[in-house]
Amino acid sequence: EHAMDGVRMRARVGWGDEGMGWERGSSGAFGGLEVGIMGGMRNWMLGAVGVSSLLLGRVEGLDGSAELAAATAECWGERLDLEPFLASAVGDERGRGRLPDVTSAAQRAKAEWAQGWIDRLRRIEGLEGKDQVTHAMLLGEMERIVWSVEFKEYEIPLNADSGFHTGFARLPDETQFEDEADVRGYIARMDGFDEYVDAQIANMKAGQERGFVLPRVVMLGLESSLIPMLVESESHPFYRKLDELPESIDAEAGEELRKLGKEAVEQGVIKGYETFHRYLVESYIPSGRKTLGASALPNGDAYYAYLVKHYTTLDQTAQEVHDQGLAEVARIRADMESIVEELEFEGTFAEFLTFLRTDEQFYARSAEELLGRAARICKDVDGRLPKYFNRLPRQPYGVEPVPLSIAPKYTSGRYVRAPLDSDRSGTYWVNTYDLKSRPLYALPALSLHEAVPGHHLQIALNAELESLPAFRKNSSITAFVEGWALYTEWLGIEMGIYTTPYENFGRLTYEMWRACRLVVDTGLHQFGWTRQAAIDYLSSNTALSIHECTTEVDRYIGWPGQALAYKTGEIEIRKLRAEAEARLGPAFRVADFHTIVLEEGTVPLSVLRMNVEAWITENE
Repeated sequence: EHAMDGVRMRARVGWGDEGMGWERGSSGAFGGLEVGIMGGMRNWMLGAVGVSSLLLGRVEGLDGSAELAAATAECWGERLDLEPFLASAVGDERGRGRLPDVTSAAQRAKAEWAQGWIDRLRRIEGLEGKDQVTHAMLLGEMERIVWSVEFKEYEIPLNADSGFHTGFARLPDETQFEDEADVRGYIARMDGFDEYVDAQIANMKAGQERGFVLPRVVMLGLESSLIPMLVESESHPFYRKLDELPESIDAEAGEELRKLGKEAVEQGVIKGYETFHRYLVESYIPSGRKTLGASALPNGDAYYAYLVKHYTTLDQTAQEVHDQGLAEVARIRADMESIVEELEFEGTFAEFLTFLRTDEQFYARSAEELLGRAARICKDVDGRLPKYFNRLPRQPYGVEPVPLSIAPKYTSGRYVRAPLDSDRSGTYWVNTYDLKSRPLYALPALSLHEAVPGHHLQIALNAELESLPAFRKNSSITAFVEGWALYTEWLGIEMGIYTTPYENFGRLTYEMWRACRLVVDTGLHQFGWTRQAAIDYLSSNTALSIHECTTEVDRYIGWPGQALAYKTGEIEIRKLRAEAEARLGPAFRVADFHTIVLEEGTVPLSVLRMNVEAWITENE
C-alpha cells in the first residue's frame, strides 16, 4: 500500500477498454498484475509472469462455475442500473428516461460498489478453463472502476474532440421510438440535461482547483462543437426527432408530447448547452494548463504508468513502448522509401510527401465523391470476405459523414456500433470536412480499419457470441479492438484491396501513423515533448495532411495513453499469425486463424496469445 493524493490504496494495473458506442465508458476489462506506485516509482510485485500464472494465481483453489455465471449476470444487471447510457447502448430498457448520476458522491459510491464485487469475486472457487478468463476479466472491469475513481478521471469528462456534451448530442440519432414510453423517456432525458451539465461542471471545477485539467492549446475552438445545439427550439435537432413519433400515438397525444418536448428542449437541452458553453469560454478554456503531458498532472507519473498498462494490456514501461515505436518507424520508413523508388519520383522523401499533400489527383472534389469512393471500397471488400472468414456478422453497416458539429476537430473516420436488435445498422463515419486533408490514397486502409474486416466485422460478431456472458459481449479492450483493425489494414494486401503503389503507400502511411503514436504519445506524456515537436515528427514520417497531423496530436494530448493500443495490438496479432504459419505449414488456414482470434470476443493480449498457442498445439 502506498499513499496517493491522501488516499491509502492498493494499485493494480492491467487491462482496458474504449467504451460503448458513442458513450465513452469509465469502466473496462482491467486486472492481473499488482504494482506499487509512489511518486511514479513502479515496483512490479509479481515480476515477469506468464498468462497461466496470472490467471491461475488469482483463482487458485476456486470452484463454482455456476456461481460465477450467476455473479456475472447479477453484476451486469447492477451495472446497467448504474449506467443508463450503457443500458441504452446495448438495447436494455432500464436506461430509458434516465441520465447517469455523475456527482463526486455517486462516483465514490460506484467505486465502493465495484470494490464489493472485487471482494465477492475473489471468494468464488473451483474455476477452470474459460471460466478463469471470465473471472479475471470481470474482476478487471471492477478494478478499472476503482482505479478511475481513485485518479478522479471523472473530473475531465472530455478530450480534444469529444466528451459528454458530444455524446449527448447523439441522443436523437441513438434513440428509437417504438411506443409512447420511449418518447416520454427521450423527453425526460432532455428535461434533465441542464442538471446533468451542472454536475459535470462541478466535477470539472474540482479538477481546476487541483490542476487536473486539459491543456489549453487542445481546447481552443472546442466551444464551436456546441453551436449546433444553441439554435431555436423548433429547428433544434432534438425537437425534430419528435417528427418520428410511432403511428400508435394518436394526434392528441402526439400534440401533448411535442409540447412537452419543446419545453424540455428549451429548459433542458438549450439551457444546458448554453451553461456549458459559457463555462468553457469564460472559465475552463482560459484556465487550461500550459503543460501538455499527463506526467505533469497531480500524481502524473503514476497516472501515466497506469494508462500505459491499461491501454496496452501488457507489462511495459513508457520507455519500452517508446523504443518499440522508434524501431517500427525505422522499419516502415524503409518500406515507404522503396515505393518512392518504384514510382521513380525525382526528389526527396519530404518532397514526395508534399506532392501527395498537394496534387489534386489525390483528393475528392465533393463530399459525395469521397463518400461514394468509401462505399465502393467497402462493397469490394464485402465480396472478398468469405475466403478469409468462416463466419460473417448478420448486422449490416452503412457509410455516413462525420456530423458537421464535430467534424472540424474530428479524426478522419470512425465506426459507430448499434445494438443487434436496433433498427439502425452499424455506421462507418467518413470525415468530409476540409476535403484537402482527406487523401483518396489512404481511403482503402481507412475503410478496412473502420468497416470491414475491421471494426464492424469484429464488433458485430462479438455481439453475436451467445456463449459469452453479457458483459464480455459488450466489452471493448482497446489493444484487441484497435490491434485487430490495424491488422486488417495489413490483411488488405493479401485480399488485393490496394490497387496502386499510392494506395499501398497510403497503407504504410497509416501503419507509420500508428507506429509514430508509440513515439509521440510517450514523448508528450513522459519525456517532455512540445506540441510542435510532435506535429513535426508525425508530418515528417507520414503523408497525413498538416491539418490531420495537428488534430491527431491534439487528440493524443487530450487522451493520454489510448493511442498506444493500436500498434501494440497489431504487432501481437501479426506475430501470432507468423508463429501459426511457421508451425502449421500447409495445414494453416487463414480463415481458421481469424476464427480463433475472434471467437472468444475481446480479450487482453496475453489471453489471446494463450488461446492461439493452444489452437496451434492442437493442430500441429
